[in-house]
Amino acid sequence: MTTVLGIDEAGRGPVIGPLVIAGVLINTGEEERLVKMGVKDSKLVPPRNRERLFDMIIDVAKSTRIITIEPDEIDKAVESKEMNLNWLEAKKSADMINEFNPDIVILDSPHPVPEKYGDYVRELLNNKDVKIISENKADLNYPVVGAGSILAKVVREREMEKIKIKYGAVGPGYPANPITKKFVEENFEKHPEIFRKSWATFKNQVKKKEQSALDDFK
Repeated sequence: MTTVLGIDEAGRGPVIGPLVIAGVLINTGEEERLVKMGVKDSKLVPPRNRERLFDMIIDVAKSTRIITIEPDEIDKAVESKEMNLNWLEAKKSADMINEFNPDIVILDSPHPVPEKYGDYVRELLNNKDVKIISENKADLNYPVVGAGSILAKVVREREMEKIKIKYGAVGPGYPANPITKKFVEENFEKHPEIFRKSWATFKNQVKKKEQSALDDFK
């Protein structure tokens, strides 16, 4: 039986909270079952339905894997000369592929040149012969990748709920969101563990404080 692994993520852009990557392994032929369940790109599925589909996907899949990458690990990758966010995601995806050893892998490429991203992932694989399909917006075109996007989105949202309970109104974590923006401005020094300090949104607050200190000194 041929196996297919679909991989997608949630939370690349936020300044608050983790990046979550999820892989869904199925046997070929199960795609239609996912479609009938209502699986598609998580952005097209209402939150309540995503929660409902979460357990259904896990039940249908041959196996699943969900990786949560905390802000400090993201910062180390972004600020490293050898790594960036794309290659961090590629490395985590490769770890997942090596664990499952599927026949086919479908990647939702974060890189604008998906072939380049697929080649980079292949370099990290134990089995260089695995078939890799690397496409932008693969979650729209492949149900198994859509399933991965739903698992990742649900876990990301659950993690954000934990953060809200502990720290207050943080919003969705995206820099452009007014609630998130206000929270960053008021709390960037208080709760460093939840922020991606390599993000411009965070760095700008640090610069503002430093500039204010200089102005006071004058």
